[in-house]
Amino acid sequence: MRTVGHRVSAELPGDGGCRISSAADFGGWIGERSVAELAEPFTFVVGTDGVLRLAPRRSEHVACAGGDEVLSAGEISFMREAGRWSVGEVSNQSTGYCPDVTSWTEVACALDDVELGRPSGFTHEVVFRRCPDCQEHNIVREDDFVCVFCGSDLPAAWNVDPAA
Repeated sequence: MRTVGHRVSAELPGDGGCRISSAADFGGWIGERSVAELAEPFTFVVGTDGVLRLAPRRSEHVACAGGDEVLSAGEISFMREAGRWSVGEVSNQSTGYCPDVTSWTEVACALDDVELGRPSGFTHEVVFRRCPDCQEHNIVREDDFVCVFCGSDLPAAWNVDPAA
């Protein structure tokens, strides 16, 4: 189990996102959402305990995680399908943690634990890399593994983890 990273800010408000460890937890949480909230994706993280945490979209991922390390992070939307809730779209889009696309396994397990229907992978994958020269984080677009800040080549393998 590899953590995505630990990014803590002194300004973190509250205790993080809502822990969703069962279908009942999700049912209670989703039942409190307004129509306007359901029209947008939510912020999510999967903690090192494998538990899903959800927060409003405008929440920072680090705040959703309560400042802790995570296994994955991104945005997620839900829809009703055949009388039950399922995941409509899910991405690893989190510039706070920059998770690798391989973190899908942890997301899938967390969604399965709360009995949500889900896709077979991220519906939108974001490729993150840290530049070995200038240390800036990059989003790789169209397989162009070149740092947008200094022009150096970016590694093919994910390297954003501080331990990497």
